[in-house]
Amino acid sequence: MAHQIEYIHDDIKRSCFEDQFFKADVLFEDHLLVWIISGETRIVQADQTYVFGAGDTLLFPRYLLATVLNYPKHGLSHKSVAMHLKLERLKDYYNKNEPQSQGEPIPPPSFRTFEQHPLLKSCLSSLIPYFELKEKLPGAIASLKIEEAIHILRTIEPSIDHMLANFAEPGKIDIANFMEKNYMFNMPMEKFGYLTGRSLTTFKRDFKKTFQTTPQKWLTQKRLKLAHYQIREKKRKPSEVYLETGFENLSHFGYAFKKFFGYAPTEGFR
Repeated sequence: MAHQIEYIHDDIKRSCFEDQFFKADVLFEDHLLVWIISGETRIVQADQTYVFGAGDTLLFPRYLLATVLNYPKHGLSHKSVAMHLKLERLKDYYNKNEPQSQGEPIPPPSFRTFEQHPLLKSCLSSLIPYFELKEKLPGAIASLKIEEAIHILRTIEPSIDHMLANFAEPGKIDIANFMEKNYMFNMPMEKFGYLTGRSLTTFKRDFKKTFQTTPQKWLTQKRLKLAHYQIREKKRKPSEVYLETGFENLSHFGYAFKKFFGYAPTEGFR
């Protein structure tokens, strides 16, 4: 079994990765609350990598681009429990509970880490026995557990309402600034367009006007230059950087690197 996902409810799941690692460039349509049971998780955002382990709790905001890498650790597979905080549920919640941060400036979305906070740990670990059920968790119980998680998040970090009570869709933003920060994420062009507030056609038109080249050519060159910097300046191995710089396959990365720079990435490492 390399990868298994179990749902006890449409909004609550448990994941298990037994391979050497699992990598995905993610863009969630819902906020996602994740508790790591075992293994290690690395999150790559722009030029920074964060590492988390067993017992840590993370909150991913919707429409945030990130690369997630899950690894086994200490002989244990990577396991986690995740809870989707969907918009309709949050809208219903905030109809009954006044946001605590109304009128304040809204900061840019970013993932949150709550490490091993006892309240969140207790809430999410209490879901584990429900995965032994032969039927799905009753909706009323699932709703209580999700509402409990929302209450805890707001207790730990009152300013979290900036994220959870913000129901706006992405608006049109500066394409150059966005792409310079997010080029290493391997996403469909439609997603890049959506996140910058554009249709695919408008995105390609504005991109060509801004960068004087096509999105795919620009993305490949930016990713290769980032990998080159990591290998030559940071002395990292090609096998350590190709996933973090937007490539899916090591051999394809090596071919593209050599074609662009004139030598193999392993030569740059030595």
